Amino acid sequence: MRKPRVRRATVAAATVVGLAAVVSTGCGSDSGSGSGSDGGVTTLTFAASTFGDPGRGPQLQEWIDEFNASQDEIRVEAASVPYPTFGQTVLTQMGGGEGPDLVRFDMPEFEAASDAGLIAPLDDLIDVSEYDLLEQPDQFMVHDDVRHGIIFEASNYAMFYNADLIPEPPTTYDAFFETAQALTSGDVFGLAFRQTEAEEAGVWQDIFNYVYGFGGAWSDGENLTINSPENLEGLQAYKDLYDANVIPRGADAATFRRMFAEGKVAMELNNGGYATHLRAESPDLNFNVAPIPFPERSQGAILAPIVINEASSAKDEAATFIQWALEPENQVSLQEILGASSVATATERTPESLQELPFLPTFDELTDSSLPQIVLGFEAQTPDIRKIVVQNVIAALQGTVDLQTALDTAQEQATELVG
Repeated sequence: MRKPRVRRATVAAATVVGLAAVVSTGCGSDSGSGSGSDGGVTTLTFAASTFGDPGRGPQLQEWIDEFNASQDEIRVEAASVPYPTFGQTVLTQMGGGEGPDLVRFDMPEFEAASDAGLIAPLDDLIDVSEYDLLEQPDQFMVHDDVRHGIIFEASNYAMFYNADLIPEPPTTYDAFFETAQALTSGDVFGLAFRQTEAEEAGVWQDIFNYVYGFGGAWSDGENLTINSPENLEGLQAYKDLYDANVIPRGADAATFRRMFAEGKVAMELNNGGYATHLRAESPDLNFNVAPIPFPERSQGAILAPIVINEASSAKDEAATFIQWALEPENQVSLQEILGASSVATATERTPESLQELPFLPTFDELTDSSLPQIVLGFEAQTPDIRKIVVQNVIAALQGTVDLQTALDTAQEQATELVG
């Protein structure tokens, strides 16, 4: 069970307001939100980094077009903000009383916006009792008995592997390490993961699997546990792979994913949304998926809520779109677009989907053991804690400091931060 949330709204609000001094880019109107009216039609803006996905973006646009075709008085327009800057950009807009009407957030930014009062409560706008919501991920949408979001996508992490290079996937960490070593030769690497400060959010997602997969946790719900023995063990496993030169060092995610598609990377840990991207970009690639072969069956999940901007002047219209999205047939079509991800409600995979992506049950079975990539009890401060942890872990990778010292430093700095 999830521990009761500890609210730190003042700190979260200060963090979000502070961002406004850093980023001034906006995608909404000058009137305070992205909504507008044209000839009796209310136009809503919906911001999601997913719209920029070459595999899923165009299909999501078609899905939104279906909503628009069903309406006479509401129109939704997609606003794509690049993933690396998405959270900071949209939080800054919302902190200034502007920004899109609807937002697909990742969890750290969702928590920060929620605690800062930037997200409209949904309890009076949507009756969720009408829908068969997935219990495990949905619990993170409610804070202090107030609902702030609806799951748009729940995407569990698993191990992708090139089936031409690896006929049988490793089932233990030792076998995982040995496979990565054996397949690293010349311009082919056994593994790939993010390991640069420029991809801070991505590094956090990657190391989350090592921490929780080795029985660790960032907190116990009340106190930070960044330098715990279990965390050290998991992050040492991550560093050992880095030190073994089995990854393309310095390569960003876009680069090593392209390498995976070209057969030059044998394994990577990624979320279910990646499966659809691979199918679209590399239809001939013979890849498969298995659970991450770490000691504990516990891994990260991309939980992406859809929320309504508190500054929106069209909250009822925005709620109409969410209600449409929650209708069973629209949930099924959304899930087919997202691929190996789950959606807000319980759905049944179609025979056609299972034939195209036979590993879908692998992802679905991980839902109950997956966790959002946040620090429990310190949800709204996760972006700041993440920055501290990633900076120190990368310093250890680069040999500036040993890993234990790096985690001790991160524990001290983060504890001072949350105060």
